[in-house]
Amino acid sequence: MNPKDETSIRKAVKGLFAKQRLACLATSVSEKPHTSLVAFVATDDLKTILFATTKSSRKYAYLKANGRVSMLIDDRTNHVTDFKEATAITVIGRAKELDEHGKNTCLKLYTEQHPHLREFAESEQSSLFGVEVETYRVVTRFQQVDELRMKRGARD
Repeated sequence: MNPKDETSIRKAVKGLFAKQRLACLATSVSEKPHTSLVAFVATDDLKTILFATTKSSRKYAYLKANGRVSMLIDDRTNHVTDFKEATAITVIGRAKELDEHGKNTCLKLYTEQHPHLREFAESEQSSLFGVEVETYRVVTRFQQVDELRMKRGARD
């Protein structure tokens, strides 16, 4: 991928992330898939995506057992025009529960994006996760797929 391509893909990812607040998180354990809606925010360098969850949730249990995740963020409108106009981004990476230092560092970014979730995110019953992004797959015009690898040598 030449630098111009990478720059335009990064711009597309950042543009969509600036408009969208929710993602579909896919996890699995023992061949049991699970999907959840999560409020997310990405770091400026796009290397990490943050989300919070309660420690008593199925999502949390699945994440602790298997950190491999994918996320879908899109701008569909549920109209026929989506086939030509919508953008969908699949994120592939590894989710890790942030330790106290990581949580303190990233909580500000998360709550700036989601101020209405501050109490939830700061609760002792909640945990903040960071997805270390390996790959972004950006689909536009129904079948146009562009890929941005964040880690060299990353394989899905």
